[in-house]
Amino acid sequence: MYRFLLSRQWVILTLLTLALIPTMIELGFWQLHRHEHKVALNEVIATSLAAKPVPAETLTAPGRTIAHDDLYRRVTARGTFDPAHEVVVRRRTNADGEVGFHVLTPFVLDDGRVLLVNRGWIPATGVQTQFPKVPAPARGEITVTGRLMADETTAESGIKNVRGLPDRQIMLISSGQQARQLGKRVLGGYVEQTAPAPRGGSPELIPDPEHGDIGPHMAYAVQWWLFSAGVPVGWFVLVRRERRDRAEAAAKESAPEAAPAPV
Repeated sequence: MYRFLLSRQWVILTLLTLALIPTMIELGFWQLHRHEHKVALNEVIATSLAAKPVPAETLTAPGRTIAHDDLYRRVTARGTFDPAHEVVVRRRTNADGEVGFHVLTPFVLDDGRVLLVNRGWIPATGVQTQFPKVPAPARGEITVTGRLMADETTAESGIKNVRGLPDRQIMLISSGQQARQLGKRVLGGYVEQTAPAPRGGSPELIPDPEHGDIGPHMAYAVQWWLFSAGVPVGWFVLVRRERRDRAEAAAKESAPEAAPAPV
């Protein structure tokens, strides 16, 4: 009755069904983990932004990785900017989606150590292979306030760290890379400056990250699990339909031919 399941077509369909079920279940758990990560990150951001600023040196040191719970933590630092060694980070967008650069300037602390400060966004104008015109930072010794951030990696950002870039241009912010370039002790991670505000509003300060939206990941997880449950149901419906069609065809073939009507 179900011998048709041994046909090549049905064997392939059954194997495909068996492969789809665990794949869809796994995709559902992947979306669930993304949901959990987003919820946890939102909690870290909210807690960090609400906390009082602390000295940056208390949360980072040369060669240290920024702890997850310290991400976006408001920190302060006292020192002077070193614009002669600043670099720009390519392909960064502002709140309006315009493409430009982030300005990364070394901030020399009183003890000689360096804190990398992302002073904000500037538009990309002119030839991309040339160093853009960057507004000068504040002169003299000042106190900078900002959000503590971890070094950027390709795995986290999805951005490739391209080689052979024009002079003083980078793709990812890496305290280790800048330490090698400067030949100085550079604190791990970097700071997104929030104060003082730049003269004339440029560079454009990076706004606080959004942390109220958890995204559609949970809905996607449920969707994948529903798909995984629907696959065997669909397979069963197709089997029943095939069996019914074959039974009807067999019945027609075995039915006796009608006798001719008398003349």
